[in-house]
Amino acid sequence: MNWAPKNIPEILTATWQHLVLSVSSVLIGLVIALILGIICARRPRFYAVVLTITGIIFVIPSLALFALLIPWLGLGTKPALVGLSSYCLLILLRNVVTGLRGVPADVLDAADGMGYSAWQRLVRIELPLALPLIVSGIRIALVTVIGIATVAAFIDGGGLGTIILMGIDQSYTEKILVGGILTALMATFFDLVLSQAEKALVRWR
Repeated sequence: MNWAPKNIPEILTATWQHLVLSVSSVLIGLVIALILGIICARRPRFYAVVLTITGIIFVIPSLALFALLIPWLGLGTKPALVGLSSYCLLILLRNVVTGLRGVPADVLDAADGMGYSAWQRLVRIELPLALPLIVSGIRIALVTVIGIATVAAFIDGGGLGTIILMGIDQSYTEKILVGGILTALMATFFDLVLSQAEKALVRWR
């Protein structure tokens, strides 16, 4: 291990870029998924259409999707953010809709009986009860995106993929290992943290 100890600032910068890119993409995807999920939970036909579209996006190879975005967004973080956010949608949307549809009917009837408006029922009853499944979707989406984000290096998106790509170009095994191990550690960390949050929310529910 000769390269890593001499390049700590570069490694930390790449790690921070990777973290910001991954978390930002999931947050953008979550906002879109919440809006679509609230609508889809009440409109099965619309849900089927949206699910098909997000499913098609999800199976497009990441490098191909990034390449398709370059003519409109150029190189850098913009196409990376759009592409990674798009990959989140299928996972997040499914969990939001499943969580909202899983709220017991008698609970909804009680809320109606107490005079809750549709908005109050959504904010005070449905979303809080759906929260464990939503957090589960966030966990899966974030772990998935942390892995896919390494490919963003090919379009100058930054992150740990840059170190991996340099290692491949230079046939430098240590750089590949550093980038790969840090990516795996980041994904594992968020998986464990969000798993605990999910369990706590299940008990609270």
